[in-house]
Amino acid sequence: MINWKETRVGDIGKVITGKTPKTSVDENYGGDIPFITPSDDMTTKYIFATNKKLTDKGAQSVKNSIIPPNTICVSCIGSDLGKVVISTETSVTNQQINSIVLNENEYDLDFIYYIMTSLGKVMNHHSKTSTAVPIVNKTQFSDYTFLCPELVTQKKIGGVLASLDDKISNNRSINRNLQDQAFALFEQLVMEHDPEDVCNLSEISDINPKRILSKNVEARCIDMAKLSTSGAFPDGWEYKLFTGGMKFQNGDTLLARITPCLENGKTAYINFLNDKEVAFGSTEYVVLAAKGNTPPEMLYCLARYSKFVDYAVKNMNGSSGRQRISGETVGQYQVPNFNNDEMDRFRKASESNFEMMKQNSFENMRLVELRDALLPRLMSGEIDVSNL
Repeated sequence: MINWKETRVGDIGKVITGKTPKTSVDENYGGDIPFITPSDDMTTKYIFATNKKLTDKGAQSVKNSIIPPNTICVSCIGSDLGKVVISTETSVTNQQINSIVLNENEYDLDFIYYIMTSLGKVMNHHSKTSTAVPIVNKTQFSDYTFLCPELVTQKKIGGVLASLDDKISNNRSINRNLQDQAFALFEQLVMEHDPEDVCNLSEISDINPKRILSKNVEARCIDMAKLSTSGAFPDGWEYKLFTGGMKFQNGDTLLARITPCLENGKTAYINFLNDKEVAFGSTEYVVLAAKGNTPPEMLYCLARYSKFVDYAVKNMNGSSGRQRISGETVGQYQVPNFNNDEMDRFRKASESNFEMMKQNSFENMRLVELRDALLPRLMSGEIDVSNL
């Protein structure tokens, strides 16, 4: 580790804390400028989509918080503390994110990204020592330190780790394309179907079906935080003793029923469990299970269908900030009464897509495990990259 120097985060570039444009001004929102918040998908290296976008007026109202492409964004509050993404275009973040506009003449973007993922875990660990909502402010963020080698070594280390992330990103891109194909076919079937020929969702799907899982038995648990806002496969799971929660098995679709998870698109399609395995998760899920000849993948597509999501959001009840949609209300949503030919057409075209998405996601889990095992050894200098 010769020539590795202790370096402050605040000295590697310009640190910018985000800001939220006034939400009371409608003209601030609905444009083309990404507005990055911790509720967006921060499980990927690069962020390509955000739940909200700003207009030029909205961005200019917080002009000191505008960040360029290739800015490293770190969530600095709550349960998302320590998550890291890189911006892909000119963007704005909210005040819960500190960003680094890197001095790329002295520091490698890939290397610093991986350094920040390591520091993010340290921040998250520190946050759990307090009962208050954890927050890392700009000063604290800037004062974190790490050991940093010369630029040529940074590039070699960053390149090793980036090669794994490139494969992960490629698999995710393939999965997005496969999913979009299924969405497109679903929407086509909806458009072609007689709009008068409808039925309640509860007629083609069991809502919160009964699944058997005994108390205090260890089982796979998929928490809300693991659900993607855009994809079908969750971001991992844990094994825990079952003490309560919604139960599900292969073929089921999970739909978040509480704000803001519902609006943010927290959804999953379950097709990766063992045969006859029952898993569990949050009590804030609605579970959809296909009836009869209904392709189970079709229910996942429905759960991400914009008109269904709008219906669900508009029919939430409860106090502000804790609003939910009931399973009964979900079951009352009007869906096309597809005939067997239409269902078989969807099944034939989409079944293999979801199987391939599953296999790609499993490969990504293995690649992430390898990357995360290499990361601390590379970042500490334990693995010599001088001959690469």
